[in-house]
Amino acid sequence: MLTYDVIVVGAGGAGMNAALSASKDNNLKVAVLSKIYPTRSHTGAAQGGINAAMGNRDDTDSTEKHFRDTVKGSDFLADQDAVEFFTSNMPSIINELDYYGVPFSRDHNGKVAQRPFGGASSPRTCYSADKTGHVILHALYEQCLKNNVEFLDEWYMLSLVVEEGKLNGLVAMDMRSGEIHPMQAKSVVIATGGFGRVYWNRTTNALNMTGDGTAACFDVGIPLKDPEFVQYHPTGLASTGVLLSEACRGEGGYLINKDGERFMQRYAPEKMELGPRDLVSRSIETEIREGRGFGEGMGAYVLMDLRHLGKERIMERLPQVRELALEFEGVDLVTTPVPIRPSCHYTMGGIHVVDPQTCSTPVEGIHAAGECSCVSIHGANRLGGNSVADVVFFGKYAGLGAKETAKKRTLGSAKKVQDEADKWQKKFDQMRQKKTGHNLFEIRTKMAAAMWNNVGIFRKEEDMVQALDTINQLLEDYKDTYIGDPSIRYNSAFINYVEIGNLLKLAKAIAMGAIARKESRGSHSRVDYPTRNDAEFLQHTLIYKNGEEYKLEYLPVRITKYQPEERKY
Repeated sequence: MLTYDVIVVGAGGAGMNAALSASKDNNLKVAVLSKIYPTRSHTGAAQGGINAAMGNRDDTDSTEKHFRDTVKGSDFLADQDAVEFFTSNMPSIINELDYYGVPFSRDHNGKVAQRPFGGASSPRTCYSADKTGHVILHALYEQCLKNNVEFLDEWYMLSLVVEEGKLNGLVAMDMRSGEIHPMQAKSVVIATGGFGRVYWNRTTNALNMTGDGTAACFDVGIPLKDPEFVQYHPTGLASTGVLLSEACRGEGGYLINKDGERFMQRYAPEKMELGPRDLVSRSIETEIREGRGFGEGMGAYVLMDLRHLGKERIMERLPQVRELALEFEGVDLVTTPVPIRPSCHYTMGGIHVVDPQTCSTPVEGIHAAGECSCVSIHGANRLGGNSVADVVFFGKYAGLGAKETAKKRTLGSAKKVQDEADKWQKKFDQMRQKKTGHNLFEIRTKMAAAMWNNVGIFRKEEDMVQALDTINQLLEDYKDTYIGDPSIRYNSAFINYVEIGNLLKLAKAIAMGAIARKESRGSHSRVDYPTRNDAEFLQHTLIYKNGEEYKLEYLPVRITKYQPEERKY
């Protein structure tokens, strides 16, 4: 049986920075388990930048302003002690990344360049052209290799093994060989990213963003916190949902309707296109609903116009954005506006983290960081540039927390881990032989349609209840499905089967949280309850899963400095 002191699941910015932090103790054996090659992780898709109050472009900026902007952006649902811890220490993280060799863009003084992003009171988003996540990922990977972190690439975590509230280990499949491995660990960091694929093709998320770590934690009794808060990025490409960075608007892009007007004048006259994401997404959808968009149905869109920036600036600041528009929409945005529509982008909710300084969860030995987790610093709406900051920041502290946990704990029951692996082996053998049942792709398509149409940008009770009924039916159908692939090695059909099961569990939690929250706050916009209701809902949703039973509770938001007020831009 494989044994490690610390196993990190996921090799994005959070996972790699966690592994790097844990591996600074040479006595610990640290492994990173990733279902894809590490530098292909989704952090690489983060284009626009990473927030930190460096004051390089605006010397009036401060960590206090970053704190205030983040709390306001969160619609006052963020835990303020966590936000303050995050914003006050972010500048030192940028210096660390700089030291690791991240090639940040520079200003005329040679300092790390910064640009304006939505919802921020100063230009504090540090960047590397429009490839910020990509270069951070590569720099962290190099540092991990230098520290002898062991990478298990193309390994897929199937489940966590927990006994009486304490971690024993996990079970994973080596996809290349098809072997299922029991793995013991003293501590685990879950860093598996978001779960935007519950909306399947209306998301900016990569195909592998299926919430595996979040679902595994959910299964062993760790609650999901605030799952109903799903962020829709205003500028997904119309036909694929592929992300065009907020940097487009940061650099001065216009949003145009079919009448040729810059319609953000109606919704955020001061900030215009640089309003926060939830506001801009709703504005675009309103234009489409009221007949001022182009096209119709799932194919409707508005335009983003960058022509006035000129070719030179586009090639210097937004080269990848131009490439994406050319490849996926056939549009050269140097000469032509590009069709865009909101796309599910980010999940504010996730694994319930109880201590922001160690990223620990209610189960001893399990830590979580990045988009799969909920600390909560984003509350009801995340600001652009705060996610890459979140992953590297809390990745570091999760790694430090897991390192200390590993030093204190001994390995748990090997038998328990072996038994779980035997169960998965049996399931794998059964699914490879099974030839009849419900079609997995139909289940996936129905889930995505129910979620996008009924638990999407605009929500109301009867629609969401209908979505929940659909998801419950699909969970039943899922019990009798087939994968149609008998192979052992690289059985991606089996992986897909497990992923869809994970998405269905998370979709149910999103719908439950959204139905119960009878107010509008941040990204959660209820047509039937259009105002924020602090008296009843200034609290976090917690959803617990026990077998097939789901239970909902609330937890007060931690408020330290900033009392809730109306959020205006």
